[in-house]
Amino acid sequence: MNRHLKNITMGLLLTSAVSVTAMDAFATEGYFSHGAGARNKAMAGAGVADGRDATAMIVNPASMVGNGTELNVAVSLFSPKRKFTGVFDAAGAPPGVGPFTPVGEVESSENLFAIPNIAFVKAIDDTSSWGISMTANGGMNTDYRNVPNGTCQFLFGQVPPQVPADNGVYCGGDTGINLSQALISIGYAKQMGNFKFGIAPIFAFQVFEAKGLAVFGGATSNPAALTNNGSSKSTGFGGKIGLEYALADNIRIGGMYQTKIDMSEFDEYAGLFADGGDFDIPSNYQIGISADLSPDLTINVDYKHINYSDAGSVSNPSSIMLPFGSAGGPGFGWDDIDIFKVGVEWRANDQWSLRAGYATNSQPVNGSDITLNILAPGVVTSHITGGGEFKLNDRHSFELALMYAPNTSVAGNEVTPFGPNPFHVLTAEMKQYEATFGWKMKFGN
Repeated sequence: MNRHLKNITMGLLLTSAVSVTAMDAFATEGYFSHGAGARNKAMAGAGVADGRDATAMIVNPASMVGNGTELNVAVSLFSPKRKFTGVFDAAGAPPGVGPFTPVGEVESSENLFAIPNIAFVKAIDDTSSWGISMTANGGMNTDYRNVPNGTCQFLFGQVPPQVPADNGVYCGGDTGINLSQALISIGYAKQMGNFKFGIAPIFAFQVFEAKGLAVFGGATSNPAALTNNGSSKSTGFGGKIGLEYALADNIRIGGMYQTKIDMSEFDEYAGLFADGGDFDIPSNYQIGISADLSPDLTINVDYKHINYSDAGSVSNPSSIMLPFGSAGGPGFGWDDIDIFKVGVEWRANDQWSLRAGYATNSQPVNGSDITLNILAPGVVTSHITGGGEFKLNDRHSFELALMYAPNTSVAGNEVTPFGPNPFHVLTAEMKQYEATFGWKMKFGN
């Protein structure tokens, strides 16, 4: 590799390291991102068999081959709108029974995040390539300020106080969580006739913080490692394998499998997450078919599956009668999800390409676990996307991707530290907006 490419690779590594520490959390398909890079996101994450730029390494490492040497840089401005609403049946409730969480609408603050995505692929020869990438895998974020709560005021006024604070969602003042996950990968791909194969080891880094959960101190295996302990870091290793096969000159099938990534424990939150702070990254896979309906028009149809059951802290029901943080202890109760994606790209001329897509997924969040999922309302089930690319010249291109996730809600009865409350219904809901700005730079011919 010449000095120029060495400098680019080193810069990519350094930028990735800095970006990981600054990355904010979000949620789309559960808490996974709906795509990677401007091109893929503009097609709703479809295209596992249609990699045409360096970001293909993230979607399917096999698709790196045939794209030459290229650098892709993208930044997404992501705006999730999260809130919950409490409705209490005062007329039906027996005397002395009231709501624990707030009545009325409560919105989460901090609604704008910047999320980077970087990929560099180098052609070794006509049939092989290597690459390096950094992408946000996903995350969850809520920040409910110390909202007034009459129940908290009453319980805090007892002697001694029965709750940690006289306000907040769970009577603990400011309440929320912040989970950020990033994946850094180096990959290799080889083409043999109509068949492409790629592999990409992954280093994963995640950061988590929780606040306002002290009221659950009597239901944890480790009260000192439950809440308000600042940021906790975790690392782990996994891998991704990809395949692509050309059935004909204009039809390709492809698939990608990413292993479960075993992460080190969040020690500062060993009393919150099951198995002593364990929070592994679930395995997932994606398969699809791409067809060039004409030399300028391509349609991609994909299916993706995310195994949230790989992570007990995510999938274990919140109703498990064990302390938080214990072996097999409570989680968020999320189900595995199935995702269907369709994306279209029209290469209108030598300068302009236009893209659109739609994705729909099953609901990961259960109404029976809604009380805990106020913290992680990853309830969105569809994404509508569009965008395009403008080639400034043979080396440089600029891209745009837009995403809208319509408002989706899940409702269920409140479960308090004192037991279930069938007279208080909580509804968590979310909608999302995102704009991704990308830049591509090609090297050589």
